[in-house]
Amino acid sequence: MSSIPHIPALRRGKPYASLDQTEVRDFRTGEVKATVSQVNAGIVRKDLARVAEGQAALKKFSVAQLIEICAKTGEQFLTGNLPLGDQGHMQSPQQYIETLSATSGLPHVMVRRNMEKIHLALTNMKTVVNGLSRGLDLSILDNGSGEQFGTRLSYFPTTPALGLVMPSNSPAVNSLWLPSIALKTPVIIKPGKEEPWTPYRLIQAFIAAGAPAEAFGFYPTDHEGAGEILKTCSRALIFGDKSTTQQYAHNPAIQVHGPGWSKFLIGEDCIEQWRDYVDVMAASISDNGGRSCINASAIVVPKYAAEIADALAQKLGPIQPAKADDPNARLSGFANPKMAEFIDGAIEEGLKTPGATDVTAKYRSASGPRSQPSACNDRADKFSESAPDSECCGRGPSALRKVTFDGGVFVRPTIVLCDSFAHPLANREFLCPYASVVQVPQADMLKQIGYTLAASVITKDPAFIDQVMAYPHIERLNIGPVSTMKISWDQPHEGNMFEFLWQRRSIERAW
Repeated sequence: MSSIPHIPALRRGKPYASLDQTEVRDFRTGEVKATVSQVNAGIVRKDLARVAEGQAALKKFSVAQLIEICAKTGEQFLTGNLPLGDQGHMQSPQQYIETLSATSGLPHVMVRRNMEKIHLALTNMKTVVNGLSRGLDLSILDNGSGEQFGTRLSYFPTTPALGLVMPSNSPAVNSLWLPSIALKTPVIIKPGKEEPWTPYRLIQAFIAAGAPAEAFGFYPTDHEGAGEILKTCSRALIFGDKSTTQQYAHNPAIQVHGPGWSKFLIGEDCIEQWRDYVDVMAASISDNGGRSCINASAIVVPKYAAEIADALAQKLGPIQPAKADDPNARLSGFANPKMAEFIDGAIEEGLKTPGATDVTAKYRSASGPRSQPSACNDRADKFSESAPDSECCGRGPSALRKVTFDGGVFVRPTIVLCDSFAHPLANREFLCPYASVVQVPQADMLKQIGYTLAASVITKDPAFIDQVMAYPHIERLNIGPVSTMKISWDQPHEGNMFEFLWQRRSIERAW
């Protein structure tokens, strides 16, 4: 048995080793953590022609039985020693945490929290499905029709399988597809390049809990293969940035999960108490390393914008990278350093437009981690250990945003004070703790904020609450001092998986 695991593709649950394999490496050391078989679009196309076999395997179970399997899966995922690959390797929960951290940049504490979120979703699947289906008698899905609420009901599946093009940035996004198994829908998964671990472990946990292996397809593949999944599956989810997802924005068969542009608003009636909300605003911005689409990326207030930006900068600016196993770690490294360079460069480019200030720059500790000279775009040759801040374009060791630490590249928190929503940095989102603070009259807030996945609104004003409730471009709404990161599993926060996978139809029966 090789000391390096080989993760095969799974074709209707059966391992498939390809001659074309890639390596998943430790983002700090370059150590190979696994080899992963790659399949081409032709194999994906061939297997999708037989995907009904997986659907038939799930139909043998009732929804109630599959919900019980989900609960057992949650325990297996959280505590079990599960197969890793096709060469006899087993993976403990701690090994999963360490390996995922090594390849994704997430510190152990964040991997563990994401793991617990997935466990919570699985072990509470009855509540999840009840919320998504609005209390439907789930035996109606088993029988195809039935009677409830004094009326005849009939539902049919919209697809024989759910296609998934997954990201690498946050393991908890896998919780979004979990209800599909309880809803008798197989999954066809293209894992993220640096994150095969979570979907593969979930599949093994489902199989260990009694789910049919045929219900799971695991296809590490290229762009063409991903496109085949999206094109062939009647229902699919895709994750990515705007450039990746915008081409699917108007396709009702594809649920897009891109930037959330989530926001935190304070009303005129509560703004004088803004200091009471600094902690919940900071948590909304920085929890999970700022990598979630429900992390707040804009703070919108009717006054005191400069003071609020400064208070957030004081709280978040000093945060530094830490060892992966540090229980207090709050930043994630970047498996692809070019992403960190892009983020840092995009912020710097935006700051060139008048009307924005990086308020965190003055709070980044001079004793913090060092950046590579390349992190300073101008006069990089003058950067040295002894150079004062002024020697490096005003961005010396106390001001640097992109830094290296323990072999990894990190982007430290950034709070930008913008003079209006018209500024290019006012409504941006990055894979790090980042937020703009913008001063907008309450009467104009809803006219300017645009699409918002999650919004927390601090107000007790009934009229403003009514306006916010009626605003159609907020998908998840919190009223009061609630973090944008708070999720209720019985309420959809990124599309309703039940309505996506099952469709109601009218029915009349003579016998």
